[in-house]
Amino acid sequence: MAMQVEGQVSAHSEFEPEVVSDPVELTILMPCLNEAETLAICIRKALAYLETSGVSGEVLVADNGSTDGSREIAAAEGARMVPVSERGYGAALIGGIKAAKGRYIIMGDADDSYDFSALQGFVDELRGGADLVMGNRFKGGIRPGAMPILHRLIGNPVLSFIGRLFFKIPVGDFHCGLRGFNRDAIRKLELSSTGMEFASEMVVKSAINGYELKEVPTTLDPDGRSRAPHLKTWRDGWRHLRFLLLHSPKWLFAFPGVVMLILGVVGVGALVGGAVSIGSIEFDIHTLVVACFAILVGSQLLMFSFVTRSFASMFGILPNTRKLEGVFGAFTLERMLQLSLVLVLLGLAGGVFTLLQWIGSGFGEMSEETSLRWFVLSLTVLTVGIQTAAAAFLSSFVRLKQPE
Repeated sequence: MAMQVEGQVSAHSEFEPEVVSDPVELTILMPCLNEAETLAICIRKALAYLETSGVSGEVLVADNGSTDGSREIAAAEGARMVPVSERGYGAALIGGIKAAKGRYIIMGDADDSYDFSALQGFVDELRGGADLVMGNRFKGGIRPGAMPILHRLIGNPVLSFIGRLFFKIPVGDFHCGLRGFNRDAIRKLELSSTGMEFASEMVVKSAINGYELKEVPTTLDPDGRSRAPHLKTWRDGWRHLRFLLLHSPKWLFAFPGVVMLILGVVGVGALVGGAVSIGSIEFDIHTLVVACFAILVGSQLLMFSFVTRSFASMFGILPNTRKLEGVFGAFTLERMLQLSLVLVLLGLAGGVFTLLQWIGSGFGEMSEETSLRWFVLSLTVLTVGIQTAAAAFLSSFVRLKQPE
């Protein structure tokens, strides 16, 4: 059989749709980097599924630079192979998605851990209108030795929980590698992550763009390779978490900022007039200073959230919404500067009041009970006012219209 190899595909090259004479409903896509031990059995299972189900389809291997004969195996087993020059799990899949002929794509690792002969649940959901169909290994069954205990008890559950919390994604297995999707819908997302975090990017961007997500049970078997997997627990776990945080400014900045601000305001309100005792514990000026720092940190985090969200919406990283436009409309540059001016004037007034008291005492030691408390609070208000003005200008700068 002649080797079916297409030209090199770059993960970031512009896609040009192919003209296909015979319609292909399904592409079964396998990213590959030196998978000679297991690639053949994966291709055979996928082809067997296409034959028994009657689905018009192809098996596409996105090769990421294999040197162990994987390319020759793919051709010999009847798969189509596209070389992807840019290295990385995500890069291979992006290249494969660009080259796929099927209306739908089901992707899965070529290590024989997923059963490519049992794909009908994915196809049914895709035919029913789902844009992205996730496998759930926890519902379908994880065979002994198939998933490291750290991944099974901590890594996957924690990251899946964070995904559901941050983005309201209705799936229980956020990082299942076996998933199906509508090719054109996923292409519109312009996915760009070249590493393992590509799996998170696909789910997150599908959710925030309002795509219909479904989930089907799937199994996970121990992979058939004798070498170590490409996945690195701590490195790739951090890359997934980093992606989730960077795409959720409200959880990264806004919510922690609100909590810090509330705690700071409550602390200042309780302590500005004097010490407070709870049982045998006394909270005094040192706690007031901590509360003022909490206000500074909290207000700064809120401003970071505002600027980050402005940037993300302006450059299409996160979608614009009517609610978001309402927030930006309420917090205009002019209104933010007015608020800043009020805070600066209050801070200066408090500082002048404290200075006059200090002068009246003959420049002696400031009293903790009066002058020092108000001086600390005045500096805090003044600083927040200056930060507010800076954040207002930075946010407006980010939202400047770019030339066409």
